[in-house]
Amino acid sequence: MAGAAKASIPRIFLLMTFLVATRSQSLSNPSFNTEEVSTNLGEVESRENGPELEFRYHDHDQMTRYLRAVSAKYPALTALYSIGKSVQGRDLWVMVVSASPYEHMIGKPDVKYVANIHGNEAVGRELLLQLIQHLVTSYDTDPYIKWLLDNTRIHLMPSMNPDGFAISKEGQCDTTYGRHNARRYDLNRNFPDFFKANTKQPQPETEAVKEWISKIQFVLSGSLHGGALVASYPYDNTPSASPLNAVFQSYAHTPSIAPDDDVFRHLSLVYSNNHAKMSRGVSCKSGSPRFEQGITNGAAWYPLTGGMQDYNYLWHGCMEVTLEISCCKFPPAHELAKYWQDNKQSLIKYLAEAHRGAHGFVMDENGNPVERAAVKVKGRDVAYHTTKYGEFWRILLPGTYRIDVSAEGYLPQEVEFIVIESHPTLLNITLHSAKRIDGGPYYRPVALPPRLPPSPPASPGIFASLSNSFNSFVSNIFG
Repeated sequence: MAGAAKASIPRIFLLMTFLVATRSQSLSNPSFNTEEVSTNLGEVESRENGPELEFRYHDHDQMTRYLRAVSAKYPALTALYSIGKSVQGRDLWVMVVSASPYEHMIGKPDVKYVANIHGNEAVGRELLLQLIQHLVTSYDTDPYIKWLLDNTRIHLMPSMNPDGFAISKEGQCDTTYGRHNARRYDLNRNFPDFFKANTKQPQPETEAVKEWISKIQFVLSGSLHGGALVASYPYDNTPSASPLNAVFQSYAHTPSIAPDDDVFRHLSLVYSNNHAKMSRGVSCKSGSPRFEQGITNGAAWYPLTGGMQDYNYLWHGCMEVTLEISCCKFPPAHELAKYWQDNKQSLIKYLAEAHRGAHGFVMDENGNPVERAAVKVKGRDVAYHTTKYGEFWRILLPGTYRIDVSAEGYLPQEVEFIVIESHPTLLNITLHSAKRIDGGPYYRPVALPPRLPPSPPASPGIFASLSNSFNSFVSNIFG
């Protein structure tokens, strides 16, 4: 983490930099312990041709060599780091692509894609490698890509489950072989869950991701899967119901609506509408669901416990959508070029949505940033928190909103603001100390109790057992 000296940079300079300049100065904030494999950051390199990347599947060693080669060739645009290791000791690589790869850019969001969480769903793994290649080689020639990298820090994890991928087989469209990690756990059922207690043993891969997103405040995320063609948004799980209802909830197609349902639907449509085929809502095969406009609420498709997208949203205020990008989970390599062309525009346009809505700083009356201030939009019962620099982001559609900002030792503040379509709304909010004039103690807002998942029934019984078996069967089929 950045040292105290950097945190003491004059606040006036920080605010003037953000408000006046179109591109902010960046302060060193290595939010995660990165493994630096690139060399001279100041080197200016030619970006006309990057390291060779064929449309084929890359095993872990080949992927590692490619990522290192890109990082060495484009040190001013990339940074490579590992967030941990898989059960079998493979690095969980993340490549940052940005005009400021090693530094958080103050006032500019961090976003991410995670692929291959199910080891046998392999298309997303290769698409993220292609996306890296496209971004670094287009920076000098494509004004849109330059704007995106100048104003966004993009973290790309090609494989969250390299062990599962290692045993998966090309050409296998519907099997579950390779889906799980080396301990036979489904990693997309292994996160804490708001609705129901998740008793599955935490795995190294999910523990690494949880630590990662606790240290970097991501604004927007996408999780790449295979087995269907749809953008699926929170919630994935549903509130506890009676055992009888639980058996039939997959047939009832009951949505589980998040407070930001309008935004999640919009984000899903951005991906679907920019995709070559997804928005048509065509079924992958006879008997499989048809998705209107190529999007679905997760629970309306089928409910699941311990999913990554609900965890991102409820625990960390990061808006994540699950992107099912191929009917076949592990299609032949000769089809990868087609998948890249189908998804390229969607992958880029989706990330740009991090710049929609409202963003700004929460400062005290002396111009000091207020860290971990709770930022909540009225009517949307999910709190977001400020960074160490007092920054916050809130993706919202055009409209009029009221925002509540509170922090321990400060008087809460309520602000009304308007969001428009063309550019994000800048909100700089000042919190005033709650210390009494007569020297009395600080005002401390009453802390709300943590939201805990409801306790599971003491005895699940036959209906719950049937429900669990049915949901496991459905999830294994559809991804």
